[in-house]
Amino acid sequence: MKKRTVSRSAFLKQAAAGGAALLAGASLLDSAVGEAAAPKRRTQKQAGSDAARPNIILCMTDDQGWADVGYNSANNPERDKVKTPVLDEMAASGIRFDRFYAHAPLCSPTRGSVLTGRHPFRYGTFTPGAPFRNQEITIAQALKSAGYTTGHFGKWHLNGVSGPGQPVLGDDPLSPGRFGFDEWFSVTNYFEHDWTFSRKGERVKVPGDGSDAIVSEALRFISDAVKNQKPFLAVIWYGNPHVPIEPIPEYQEKAGGSAYYGEIYGVDHSLGMLRSELRRLGIADNTLIWFTSDNGGVPEYSVGGLRGRKSTVWEGGLRVPGIIEWPARIRKPIRTDIPAVSSDIYPTILELTGVTVPNQVQPLDGISLVPLLEGRMTERPTPIAFWHGGGGKKDAGHAALTDNRYKLHKLSPDKYELYDLVADMAETKDIAAEHPDVVEKMKATLLAWQDSVVNSLAGNDYPGGLSHEAVAAAAEFSRTRYEDLRKAKKEAEQEPKKESKASRKKAK
Repeated sequence: MKKRTVSRSAFLKQAAAGGAALLAGASLLDSAVGEAAAPKRRTQKQAGSDAARPNIILCMTDDQGWADVGYNSANNPERDKVKTPVLDEMAASGIRFDRFYAHAPLCSPTRGSVLTGRHPFRYGTFTPGAPFRNQEITIAQALKSAGYTTGHFGKWHLNGVSGPGQPVLGDDPLSPGRFGFDEWFSVTNYFEHDWTFSRKGERVKVPGDGSDAIVSEALRFISDAVKNQKPFLAVIWYGNPHVPIEPIPEYQEKAGGSAYYGEIYGVDHSLGMLRSELRRLGIADNTLIWFTSDNGGVPEYSVGGLRGRKSTVWEGGLRVPGIIEWPARIRKPIRTDIPAVSSDIYPTILELTGVTVPNQVQPLDGISLVPLLEGRMTERPTPIAFWHGGGGKKDAGHAALTDNRYKLHKLSPDKYELYDLVADMAETKDIAAEHPDVVEKMKATLLAWQDSVVNSLAGNDYPGGLSHEAVAAAAEFSRTRYEDLRKAKKEAEQEPKKESKASRKKAK
């Protein structure tokens, strides 16, 4: 495949364009990356006949566990309520990953890994709601530089704001627009039905199911891209099945009365809408849909007998559903047990689209899975490393390393456990004492990787080092502006109660 190389200056202008009108936190990055001319653009018509230029749709659910899809539900005691016919069809016709991992057992960190191809500890996104660094390069910036139109829809959660999803502010220095998204319809965190979103800073309240709402908005974006003959990247990040778990009654009924699986049915229903419209627009064949979840499930039954759940580095906290559907290139179904991870999405998409990023932040932790798509990969060439907790201090937290067979856990600086995931996917038997050579080899690899992450965390991956001013400006924006809005909303909600109470006193 011929690589499409975009000049450094052209890339940087396109990558920074979305933030020209933002606050100081964003402008600090703009001044660092410089100016340039726009790259050449190819039309959607040309891209439609060229498998190197697929449309890309990246879908991610919120807290959906390994066994929360019909095709994986054999060990789920609630399997009779798991209704995911669309996802089951996608798994049966595309690539079904039996060992797909979120790169962190929590939401914001994994979302960062999708956008960058890098482990979230490298840029300090340790926990849910932790902010992203604006010196990172995202998949949206990379594809935008090569002529793609880009959009984000749904949960963002990379701007340092916790609590229920609020409409992302238009001047937020860590908004989707700052990271290469031309269009965005986004909230800060999770959302349910009848929610208020932000369309590039404009508040828009949408009645009905939240999953249907963001897919409908994404389809408007996709339709415009087709009319304008442009290839597109659509990132659709769901708010389900995250708490508070409030499905619309129709979807709960479809899931046998389960509120939890009613939310997942809602996701599945929206994917059906998406695929149907892609077919109607005549672009389904050359549109790649990549579906996964941001971390393992919360209910014990949702992990299907795996050890651990969300917030743990055991399989139940990391192993999630993973599907790629792309009819133009994946003509026969593939079921694979080759390990893959959310950080693989970035390098895979870059290779598929032929885009080379001239100022790529290194190192990447993901690898391109194009050889797997082409039937040339029989095992993963490099292991996958995980790290959760400890705030990036090497001797703190829980780290792990997995290859094609084994998984080594570093529970503390002097405590390691080894599991054979081929024979024991539930991680029930520690075999470290039986395989000291495997332990020592994997331990050395894991410790070297942690050293690399600590170096990245210090800002040494960025030209000129970490921009502390930009980080501080973004943190201050999130701390003050969103908190002010939250307080104002709370006061507005309490005002009718105060008036009612005053009326009752007056009546007495």
